[in-house]
Amino acid sequence: SCDSVSGKARPGHHLMTSERRLVICRFDELEPVDARGFRLGPEDQGHTGFVVRCQDALHAYRNVCPHAGNPLHWKPHGFLTRNRDLIMCSVHGAIFDIASGRCVGGPCPGRALTPLRVSLEAGNVVIYPG
Repeated sequence: SCDSVSGKARPGHHLMTSERRLVICRFDELEPVDARGFRLGPEDQGHTGFVVRCQDALHAYRNVCPHAGNPLHWKPHGFLTRNRDLIMCSVHGAIFDIASGRCVGGPCPGRALTPLRVSLEAGNVVIYPG
């Protein structure tokens, strides 16, 4: 759900400039509840992630289901359930809370998606892959 503010990106919050940062998109390019997939970079050997906008909050995760290690999406940027209130794995149907990444149904109870650091900087959605 979108209720938690724990993943809320802080406008103007800047991290050390020596860290690798990826500008994903403009915040206003995302619908009020929307997801966007992205590559983490060539040195990550094809690993991907995704960011979810949930009203004013941003949450980002690696695109790997904790159940079997598959990518979650079923089409480009297709990470959310039909009613857009949960993240869903297209392979075995695991569903995850948007704000916490915790599995709330399906084959991986008690497990969670791997979070990525996300920040809102000058209107841009920025990921720090670490």
